Amino acid sequence: MRRSGGNDTAAKEAGSRPAPGAEPMPPILRALAVAAAFAATVAFSVVLARLTLEPSAASEPLTHSNVQPGASIRDYLSQPAFRDTVKQLGGNVLLGVPFGVLLPVLVPKARGLIRVLLATALVMALVELVQGALVTGRAFDVDDVILNTTGAVLGYLLVGRRLGRAVHPRRRHWWHRRPRGTAASDA
Repeated sequence: MRRSGGNDTAAKEAGSRPAPGAEPMPPILRALAVAAAFAATVAFSVVLARLTLEPSAASEPLTHSNVQPGASIRDYLSQPAFRDTVKQLGGNVLLGVPFGVLLPVLVPKARGLIRVLLATALVMALVELVQGALVTGRAFDVDDVILNTTGAVLGYLLVGRRLGRAVHPRRRHWWHRRPRGTAASDA
């Protein structure tokens, strides 16, 4: 049995409209934003590969794997040269920032702090495993995974969340609709 009235149409439209306060981005701008994010991801991947997967035969005697969280960070902090400490810690944090910024734009379902954190930790752990197993003069370091993931979380919180929502606004789903007879001012 079908009810008459304009409420059916309004309910269907409310289910497909963006959430209040989120202006829909024109499709051409969304496509350009996603294409730019894809290009930035490719460029970032090349930089990541160059920084982490190139052999370093000169470093081979100095490398050792670290599976104890915090051990490398303590070593970096105890270095006498502050510049080297900043370079190691800051570089690893900065290396993760693009994940937090680009992932919500490229993969709308990956939005959310926990999802960005888990995706980054997984990718960076894989990079570290490949580094330790296959690349001369490189070793697995769990602290690099922690620092990279921290950078991704910072990137997501500072830029990625807003950018992801701008490109892919939240949609109102049927479970977000107000019950019949409830005015917008009641909420």
